[in-house]
Amino acid sequence: MSQTPPSLLGLTTYLLSKTGKAARSRLAARLAERDLRLWHMAVLSALVDFGPHVQRELASRLGIDRSDIVKIVDDLAVAGLVDRARDTADRRRVTVTPTPAGRVVLAELQDEALTEQEALLAPLTGPEQAQLAALLRRVHTHVHDGPEESQSGR
Repeated sequence: MSQTPPSLLGLTTYLLSKTGKAARSRLAARLAERDLRLWHMAVLSALVDFGPHVQRELASRLGIDRSDIVKIVDDLAVAGLVDRARDTADRRRVTVTPTPAGRVVLAELQDEALTEQEALLAPLTGPEQAQLAALLRRVHTHVHDGPEESQSGR
């Protein structure tokens, strides 16, 4: 029997928080088996999806503190998953590029993330999962891009 107060189960924000925490923990555990964290996956995803980035622009895109991005990129470079190169015109600028190994690891991580997602969403039918994903994308857009952006997606 659930020990969660019914008044909390009536709050969508509570359910989102608790479900998100469970999903994050499951994925983080998978990544930890490879000595990686969620930020490592996020950086690899951004580099593969959007192409090479100057390190500080990568931090800005992902909402990572500049001092933290250095450690994350260092970890990925040591693992051979990204290359770093100083800009010859401005030595302060460091461009980060995924390596072929980084692309392979990201594909494997995405497969593992999908496996965790399937397990988490098992109580839902395929159409329900698609509907949930579409609704969450709308809420995500609203929260991160502002209400005017999310309205155009309807």
